[in-house]
Amino acid sequence: MRNAIKKLILTLFVGILLLSASDYSPAQEMIPVRFNNPGLTVDLGVGLWAWPLPLDYDADGDMDLLVSCNDKPYNGTYFFENRQGNVAMPVFEPGVRIGEGFSNIQISYMDDGYRILRENMEFVDIIKNGMGKTVEIDLSYGRMQQLYGYNTRYRAKQWKFADINSDGLQDIYVGLGDWSEYGWDNAYDDKGNWTNGPLHGRVYVMLNKGSVKKAKYGKPFALKAEGGPVDVYGMPSPNFADFDGDGDLDLICGEFLDRFTWFENRGSATSPSFAQGRYLKYNDETIKMDLEMIVTVSVDWDGDGDVDLIVGQEDGRVAFVENTGRVSDSMPVFKPPVFFRQRADLLKFGALATPYSFDWDNDGDEDLICGNTAGYIGYIENLGGGESPVWAEPVYLSAGGKVIRIQAGENGSIQGPAEAKWGYTVLTVADWDIDGLQDIIINSIIGEIKWFRNVGTREKPVLEKAENISVEWDGEMPKPEWNWWNPRDKQLVTQWRTTPFVMDYNKDGLPDLVMMDHDGYLAYFERAAIDGRLVLMPGKRIFEDENGEYLRLNVGKAGKSGRRKIYLVDWDFDGNPDIVANSRNVDFYRNAGTVDGRTSFKNMGEMSDRLLAGHSSCPAVVDWNRDGIPDLLVGAEDGHFYYMKNTNKPD
Repeated sequence: MRNAIKKLILTLFVGILLLSASDYSPAQEMIPVRFNNPGLTVDLGVGLWAWPLPLDYDADGDMDLLVSCNDKPYNGTYFFENRQGNVAMPVFEPGVRIGEGFSNIQISYMDDGYRILRENMEFVDIIKNGMGKTVEIDLSYGRMQQLYGYNTRYRAKQWKFADINSDGLQDIYVGLGDWSEYGWDNAYDDKGNWTNGPLHGRVYVMLNKGSVKKAKYGKPFALKAEGGPVDVYGMPSPNFADFDGDGDLDLICGEFLDRFTWFENRGSATSPSFAQGRYLKYNDETIKMDLEMIVTVSVDWDGDGDVDLIVGQEDGRVAFVENTGRVSDSMPVFKPPVFFRQRADLLKFGALATPYSFDWDNDGDEDLICGNTAGYIGYIENLGGGESPVWAEPVYLSAGGKVIRIQAGENGSIQGPAEAKWGYTVLTVADWDIDGLQDIIINSIIGEIKWFRNVGTREKPVLEKAENISVEWDGEMPKPEWNWWNPRDKQLVTQWRTTPFVMDYNKDGLPDLVMMDHDGYLAYFERAAIDGRLVLMPGKRIFEDENGEYLRLNVGKAGKSGRRKIYLVDWDFDGNPDIVANSRNVDFYRNAGTVDGRTSFKNMGEMSDRLLAGHSSCPAVVDWNRDGIPDLLVGAEDGHFYYMKNTNKPD
């Protein structure tokens, strides 16, 4: 009875406070942040996922890049102009949007030009029409059904043209990424073995049995290699070309992860027959891209007479994989990928950027320390400029002498081995061990909370190898119920991809931790000094929503769990820390007061009208103009950053 009365009093108290806050209205403008650094060059990139279309778009005699990107908010097809002529690695101009962005967009090259396809449709004269006009390929419904069957788990449908049997007619070939055996989520046994099937990436061909003027496509058939179907690890991005210079068309495929598979044509130009696939190698090492979701396009990029590869990846970057023209062990020799460069424009760090603002080099201005999907931690130095900072090119931070990169590997992601290359780092910078030096506290795709100790100086941080954050658990160490593995040595294990926010919450001089616990509730992990050592106490659920229930930021399970990014700051200058949290852009949770040690928050809704996320955004607070008022910086799905001034003023 007493608890019911206390809850009623708390509800009434919160209601009164919320009535006084009813005048809250969101700001409307989130402005993209630019490098503001003339002369700087950086890796060429669009938003999340690059679909490259190499061609001479401006008809000036050299190769440019169109790159399509279908993410939010950077959706578009972008023209990166080459003004440096016929060189292998030009520095491109910043991208100019020419139309809508698409996945599964592919370019095919013929003797008289190129054709650009999506599934069962062709783009018409993109120079004149941009990406706005398409025509359907004349293909009967029956044959479409024969190609796809009733499989609804295809996540890549990559259509291209090639004269596969050298009869003078352009055939259609299709790369299909098949997820039907893989499923998607939470399928490990208790030893970490994936119990679902693998991804499949197969290639189908529809031969043109008509004429040059009137194509008529035959029944689709699965391409075979030494008797079995061509099958790579998802999204094949197939390319027919004479890669080894012997006069017939061979096949190179990409995959959902990071490798390239070579299928040699051991038949003839008119009757192709393909050998079993082998991974492309350089100096006996398998060639790999830096990240996954690779999109592979074959073209003689450097004009030296052999067919190279241009490859996009998940973080929006595009690489040149050069064919040396040599053949070794019946396989063309390609060099490792080199990423194209552009003149700097929009500030960017991979995809799903997770910034934290801190004066990393102790020179008086706020730099950015940032995570991303690839699992890196980036340092973006502020070179000055006040409210419009001039930024240096991002560099990867190292710890223990090695570049920091957290990756899921075979069984670190709850969504399976297809996510092996991802890390989803999200972090806070704080003096965790109270030695006067800035450390980094981090979460990732794995859900282990770790910290990197700074053993250098304030001006020149040197990070040690990561250590686990440990908790003085009272009994069994908690973990998300779907984790196949167990915590060890008192470590803090919680839901993946969530912010470990460090602050002195109780103002006792010790850095505490506020973050989601293993069940998705926002929890307070208090720091304490016991027997001369710093310890972290088990999390307490002291935060409530406006209904008096514990504040649970995510009720999802397994792959749908976690993913919440938070920052605690007194945004409205009422003396209490509010919460800003990821949403379509960022939601504002107003602190409505504390009663009996429980703090209530009211979600006031989105802080902007701008759409920044299909996956998740990440809020941070900055004060670039040094007026003492916290402004908002949001890392978005596209890897860019968006800035919004705080219209609140202190009394």
